[in-house]
Amino acid sequence: MKKLINLFLVGAVMMFTASSAVAQQKFAHINSPEILQLMPEVKAATATLQSFSKTKQDQIDKMTNEAQVKYEAALAKQKTISEANKDVVGKELQQMDAELQDLSKRIQDARSKAEEEVANKENELFTPIQKKANDAIMAVAKEKGYAYVFDLAAAPGQTPTVIYWAGGDDITNLVKTKLGIALTAKP
Repeated sequence: MKKLINLFLVGAVMMFTASSAVAQQKFAHINSPEILQLMPEVKAATATLQSFSKTKQDQIDKMTNEAQVKYEAALAKQKTISEANKDVVGKELQQMDAELQDLSKRIQDARSKAEEEVANKENELFTPIQKKANDAIMAVAKEKGYAYVFDLAAAPGQTPTVIYWAGGDDITNLVKTKLGIALTAKP
């Protein structure tokens, strides 16, 4: 019986200690898209990405215009077909058709390659920015002694990771300050 009482007391002390430790943990929340939108690096990276994307689109548009011109030439050539020139014009039309099919495949390949290059460029530009923001968030959390920081922003179409929160400290402004962003700046 004495062992049972001792075991009960030890268990009660452990539960009290554990609940005390949980009660002392600090929680905070943040709105990371707001911070990212205000970082000057994001604006510069967005402009670079848009310029890069436009260059790729211009290349595809040039190829598409070339295909359109060749297609219209083939249509015009088809109107000149007669019994006398049927064989010659027929061969020319077959060659034009082969060229159009080849050009169409090259346009598809160029589109796929451009999409991949734009995605790679986006990753190259935005990964260091995301790392900088994450490092600032972690630094503020450590400085302020937070055990958990919840991001209240959810990606479109996804359920937020935080369903309910009551209070907590919003460290968005602290992270803005850490990144050198004016507290009055609006996205």
